[in-house]
Amino acid sequence: MGREVGYVVPADPPGGLKKKGAGSRSWILMDSSGEEIILDVDKYAIMHRVQIHARDLRILDPLLSYPSTILGREKAIVLNLEHIKAIITAEEVLLRDPSDNNVTPVIEELRRRLKPVSANREDLGDGKDFVVQHDVEAGEEDDSPFEFQALEVALEAICSFLSARTIELETAVYPALDMLTSKISSRNLDRVRKLKSQMTRLTARVQKVRDELEQLLDDDDDMADLYLSRKLASASPVSGSGAASWFLASPTIGSKISRASRASIATVRGDENDVEELEMLLEAYFMQIDGTLNKLTTLREYIDNTEDYINIQLDNHRNQLIQLELFLSSGTVCLSIYSLVAGIFGMNIPYTWNDNHGYMFKWVVIFSGAICAILFVLIVTYARFKGLVGS
Repeated sequence: MGREVGYVVPADPPGGLKKKGAGSRSWILMDSSGEEIILDVDKYAIMHRVQIHARDLRILDPLLSYPSTILGREKAIVLNLEHIKAIITAEEVLLRDPSDNNVTPVIEELRRRLKPVSANREDLGDGKDFVVQHDVEAGEEDDSPFEFQALEVALEAICSFLSARTIELETAVYPALDMLTSKISSRNLDRVRKLKSQMTRLTARVQKVRDELEQLLDDDDDMADLYLSRKLASASPVSGSGAASWFLASPTIGSKISRASRASIATVRGDENDVEELEMLLEAYFMQIDGTLNKLTTLREYIDNTEDYINIQLDNHRNQLIQLELFLSSGTVCLSIYSLVAGIFGMNIPYTWNDNHGYMFKWVVIFSGAICAILFVLIVTYARFKGLVGS
């Protein structure tokens, strides 16, 4: 027998006042035994099933821009991590939009982790009791509640997703920055600008997930609210009749009863505030998302350093232009003085002192040219002394 996948279609409301498909969304339900059901129901059916308020379900609406959030409610965990929008209870998990390509890896990972339990049920139908007993004993080794297993899958998926986006961004940014430093052009500048915008958006997304995990780690009460199995065991402890019906329904009753008993004993002993297990789980993924944020921070610093280098290069080019302008201005002033002297002595005006003294004109022109050259050298030397031009 393979995994059963069913489709649940809600009945039309009385009177036909509600339009068909109004407010309906596609969900996939996976329980602790590994079974799957595709649900095409409206938000009221989901609210009634998991017993949450409309404001909590509104957080999972893809049409509304809510930041990444992990909320602990009385009987459910509301999870909004980027594209992963899920509701986790003590026995099942509901994922929104299962056809989304980004959600598919989460579903596959849940199937992989829940596969042993589902295989136990198949082997039970075939009469393989020894395989069932071996798998139940293996299941008892993992004492993590179902809600923590589902939460771990979601955290692992979002951390891997953001880490992959960061690696893709790194592979695109570093060559673009190297190309920009080698050649400053409008095309390279526009490319770096777009990559920097992507990095800013990705940093904000990673920062929000990190802040949400940090906020949970800082508040033990919020972490205690995520212990759904403990609250369920303390609210309705396992009774004799309940255990009998449970045994008929599930082949892993030994594991479930032992977990519920341990949860009840922990509650009686006053360990309901013990959140060490969840704290270790959150710390592991907090370190992973913090490492991703550090990569983005390093990338931002590299971009800032490149911008500083580009600005230094532009300032150097600007100084070279100023130097060229100063040279041209100084040469223009000296040539103007030389032209003035040459113009005065070259005018066709009779002078009495010019008789038999024609050689004086040559010496005056030569002397004025030398004065202009000396003046040009003095201007350039003064400019270098004041640091207006480079050496």
